[in-house]
Formats: sequence, C-alpha cells, structure tokens
Amino acid sequence: MKKFHHVLLSLARRPNTLAMTMVLCVFSTGISAQSVFEGPPADVGSVVQTFEKSVVMIRSVTQDFDYATPWKQEPMSQGVGSGFVIEGNRILTNAHNISNNKYIEIKKQNLPKRYPAIVMYVGHDCDLAILTVLDKEFFADTVALSIGGIPEVNSTVQTYGFPVGGRAVSVTEGVVSRVQAGAYSHTQADSHLVVQTDAAINPGNSGGPVIQAGKVVGVAFQGLRDADNIGYMIPVTIIRHFLEDIEDGTYDGFGSLGFTYFRGMHNPSFAEYLNVPPGRQGIVVMSTMLNSSVEKVFQANDVISRMDEFDIDNDGMINIYGQTLDMGEAIERKQIGREMDVTYYRDGKEMTARVRIALNRPVLDYSRQYDIPPRYCVFAGLTFVPLSRNYLEIWGRNWLTDMPHHLRYLFHNSFYLNKDRQRKEYVVLSEVLPDEANAYCGDFKGMVLESINGQTVHRLEDVPGALAEPQRGYCVIKFINGGTPLILDNEQAVQRHQDILKKYNVPAQANLEENM
Repeated sequence: MKKFHHVLLSLARRPNTLAMTMVLCVFSTGISAQSVFEGPPADVGSVVQTFEKSVVMIRSVTQDFDYATPWKQEPMSQGVGSGFVIEGNRILTNAHNISNNKYIEIKKQNLPKRYPAIVMYVGHDCDLAILTVLDKEFFADTVALSIGGIPEVNSTVQTYGFPVGGRAVSVTEGVVSRVQAGAYSHTQADSHLVVQTDAAINPGNSGGPVIQAGKVVGVAFQGLRDADNIGYMIPVTIIRHFLEDIEDGTYDGFGSLGFTYFRGMHNPSFAEYLNVPPGRQGIVVMSTMLNSSVEKVFQANDVISRMDEFDIDNDGMINIYGQTLDMGEAIERKQIGREMDVTYYRDGKEMTARVRIALNRPVLDYSRQYDIPPRYCVFAGLTFVPLSRNYLEIWGRNWLTDMPHHLRYLFHNSFYLNKDRQRKEYVVLSEVLPDEANAYCGDFKGMVLESINGQTVHRLEDVPGALAEPQRGYCVIKFINGGTPLILDNEQAVQRHQDILKKYNVPAQANLEENM
C-alpha cells in the first residue's frame, strides 16, 4: 500500500488528484465536550423514517483556471455529489463538490425536477460548504437533520448519498475503526480530525450524511484509492466549528499558533540537555513563523507541555473528548482570534503565556486554492503571477518532482527562507508571449522575482509601479538567488505592449495596469 498521504482522494465525481500532507503548525476551533457528545434525540424512530427526503443530489458545472496564462480557463466539467438539509433551509455538503463552479443544481431522490442552488459559505480548508435553494418549495417536505457526537470506535454508522449518480438515496452500513488527525485531500495540505469507517464510500457519496441513532455524526468526503471499503468522514467537531464560524456572516477558517515542532522528548539525553524536569512530557519547538502570533513567545528548543487544561505527551497527544488525540484538537476547539494558555519549559524553567489563535499561513501556502480568479500582470509579453501551489501544478501529475529545483526548494522551505517581513507573496514569471520586444527571454520562465528597476517586489501589485520607473532606458528585472537579470529596452517594450496583448488575446487588467 502506498503511504497514507499519497492516496487520500476526495469522492466527488471528478478527476482524481494526489493528496499531500506537510506538517507545519497546529490547527484550530470552538466546541465544548458536552456539545460534541450529545445523546440521541428523544424520538429517534420518526427521524429515521423521514430523513431520506433530506439527502439531496448536487450537480455542478465547474471550470478551473490556467495558472500559467491565467486569462484562460480549462474546459468545463460536470460532477455529482451529495448533501443534506440542516436547520435554516440550508444544505451542508463538501467544498470540493462545488469548487470553481459555474452552475449548481440540486434534486431530491426519485424526482425529476432540478432546483438551481447558490453557495452561501465555503470552507476549503475543512472541505465543507453551505448551499441554499431560493425556491422555498424545495424545503417543504424535508426535515432538518441534527448534529450528534463523535461515534465510538467499533460502533455502527450508515452513510447516505448518491454514489455514481442514481435516482434513489443509497445507504451503506459500516463500523467505525478509528478516530485520528489526517490529511484533507481537497486542499492537500490541511489536516484535521477524521473518522475512518469501513462503510462503502464511493464517488458521488461526497457530502452525504453519516448517521448514527438518527443524528449526523459526520460528512462523507474521501477514501483510499488502494484499499477496499476504507472511507473517511468529517467529524462533528469540524462541522460545529464551521457552523459557528459562519454565524457572523463570514468564514474565517481554522487558525494555528504558527510554529513547527518535533517529538524529541522520547530521547532521555535530549530531555536532560534541555533541562526538562523528570516526569514532564511535551513537544519541542523547532521554529516560529515570521509575523506569527507566537513569534515573540516561543523560541527554538522550548518544550511545550500543556495547552489550556490538556497535558501533552511525548507523541504530541492529549486526552480530549474521552479519547487520545493529536494536540491540535486543543486548538481546534477555538475560533480565530480566541486565546489559550500554554505552559512550556525554557532552560529548565517553567513558563506560561497566553497566546492568540490566528490564521498564520506561510507566504507560500501549501494549500491548493479555489474559487478565486488568479491575479496576473502582463508587460511586453512577460506574464507575472503569484507563486502558488496551483501554479506549481502546471508541471503535471508529478509536479513535486518535475518542477524546477529552485521552485521545489522554495515551496518546501519558504517557512524558513522568508526573512522579509513586508513580503506578502512571491511573484513568478509564468510565461513569455514571444515577440521581438522580449526575444531571448524564454529561459527566465519560472524564475521568482526579487526586484524590478531596483524596487523590491513584495506582492504582485508592486509590479506595475516598478515597471513604470525604468533605469537609464532599460527595464531591469532581477530574480531571487541572483544570476543574470532580464533586460528589456523599455521604449520598445512600451511600444509593443498593446500589440502583444491584442495578438495573444490578453484581456485588459485595469486593476494592475492603471499605473503602467
């Protein structure tokens, strides 16, 4: 079997993509143990008899972007997934069912009518989304399903949905085999709690409810390619965090504390070297993210032993919700902006601090992005885009090994490499539209900008202003890691600019070109 982080697949009917996990920092939310372990409803039987009407089929038309020449889009595709009605005439489903959508429609089992739907909220980092149907007739005979608790290991659950399409709701039964932190294949970088079950979860099941005792205990969302009857559901801890997050009308996401760590305390010699008192366990801080919410709190070799009321063992685990889970669950109880108390040891001295949960994303985010048209700037055929995972994936299925070495190194190490506090993103020369004004510039494709005409590029929006100030009649573009700069005759470049845009059908970019 392939390693776990290579084989997680989301289960909408779309082309399969490889998943990758990268341990970076701890992720966050806001749930009490009492709410997580709610008991079954008083009248389970009546709910069980009617909730099939509340499981719906979601059909979506999607169109992805071309991140090398981002004014273009890929061919349209169609997908089928599942969802279910919750309170407030809302439909809960997976984010990957409706990502980059052009049109969404929803239908109920055994009925031909399709209802246009709109996206209210989407959380790509947790693979959840809320839809609604404007025609209120749709909800007339539905029952809002209620949220239960985390199912116990070895208990039985039922998965509802529309696997491989079909007209009627399909029900499969299985046993919960484990609860643990795992990779979410939608962004291929975020990690949260998952529940594993042997209930058959097939393409089209994505977004369907997993039911136990008449309540939703999870949302089906991904499986293992090289294994039979191993599927995963998003547990209620994540669902409740998502629903609480959107109560103010916006989705903020799951936060973190913005540090990297390793489990070095198993080595007694290392624990002695760090002067950690005998009997104390914890995890060792490796580094903090630049501008993170704990940058001025933690230092390398600090040993974090406690978060709020939870003691951390040498494996980075805590006892929470009646189970032993990754310490990230202590953070995932809280929304972004909330605080937690931490206890840690530095040079043998016990210290405490109150720290804030924040988004704390690296400058070069490991996550795949959705729903946001890519930004770009074209000058004399030179196409500049933000460096992102989406852009790197233009190197194909094996992009992690096939992309140029300097991009691979930056992608894996930007957390440590970026020392510029003003940097918002890296900018890359994604494409050169051949013309006499940019002849011989093709070799610079894929290079990451350092400066243009002596002005440091901290984000894409810096490019137009820098291009407007040539040096001695030349446009001088320097790239990270030095080397030969790209030189253009600025007068010729300006003269040819509009003709190049017209020749290659590049739309005007008023937001970025207004200063050019």
